[in-house]
Amino acid sequence: MDLDSIECVSSSDLDEDEIHHHQHPHQQLQHPHHHVLHPHLHSEFSSSNNKSRNASNNVVNGNNNNANNIVGPTAITPATSVHELLECPVCTNSMYPPIHQCHNGHTLCSTCKTRVQNRCPTCRQELGDIRCLALEKVAESLELPCKYYSLGCPEIFPYYSKLKHEATCNFRPYNCPYAGSECSVVGDIPFLVAHLRDDHKVDMHTGCTFNHRYVKSNPREVENATWMLTVFHCFGQYFCLHFEAFQLGMAPVYMAFLRFMGDENEARNYSYSLEVGANGRKLIWEGTPRSIRDSHKKVRDSHDGLIIQRNMALFFSGGDRKELKLRVTGRIWKEQQNPDAGVCIPNLCS
Repeated sequence: MDLDSIECVSSSDLDEDEIHHHQHPHQQLQHPHHHVLHPHLHSEFSSSNNKSRNASNNVVNGNNNNANNIVGPTAITPATSVHELLECPVCTNSMYPPIHQCHNGHTLCSTCKTRVQNRCPTCRQELGDIRCLALEKVAESLELPCKYYSLGCPEIFPYYSKLKHEATCNFRPYNCPYAGSECSVVGDIPFLVAHLRDDHKVDMHTGCTFNHRYVKSNPREVENATWMLTVFHCFGQYFCLHFEAFQLGMAPVYMAFLRFMGDENEARNYSYSLEVGANGRKLIWEGTPRSIRDSHKKVRDSHDGLIIQRNMALFFSGGDRKELKLRVTGRIWKEQQNPDAGVCIPNLCS
């Protein structure tokens, strides 16, 4: 579907405006049983021979699994010799068992062992299959802070438990929610909002009600992975409204759904409704917005939103059914707990 041929007329609070969418240690603490390596405003450790990295408090461009990309504004390079020993000289990530070494005692991680074709990157000697059991034992005695320390995570974990926590840490950066491209940018919510506005040219609206009209000159052209995105700001939070067309089995459909720019536990505090109709008929969807921790594809494939079959969409469009004219209205509200009755009551914004 050519998105340039789709007109989206959008407004907040039911005002109509024409809008066109385009596809657009260093301190080391002693413990009776463990060594605690604690950074000073730094989320991940690096050896003193690493090149200095640009400080960034909000954003990481690229792979968000690479902790070395995330640094605080006053990050320093701690001179912790124990941690330097546990740093792979090839990828500079922390090493986990099996830790390999060459005959001269140089170590590297198991992932990089295959990348260097079984040759030690330090002395170029053949690596063989020698495990560095002593270093693995040393790692067991360490406790380290989460690599997202500089982003606010206060947790400290045994060396071998750290990775499991970091995979689900609430302070880890968010992926860009824009679904129109494989965008690799990650960051916190304020950064991503600016990124969506400035780099993806996404429409921004303030208010918790909306009224969109989607127009397509040839509605029989329905392709997978066709989408549009609008960001709404209300209740001090940001929400992403997606509208797209794709094939559901053999049937072409249109789908609209809302995602919350935050974690899942926060998303549960909000609800939303979507409505489409004409000619005395209407479809209504009510649900809880999904967190942007869930990918756009995951939400779409779960069918968690308002789904409109093409024939019904053309019926709503009226006329000779040769042009798609869908009007999608909706609202967002916050669920408030009533302490006396123990039930949730909707809090609608004005």
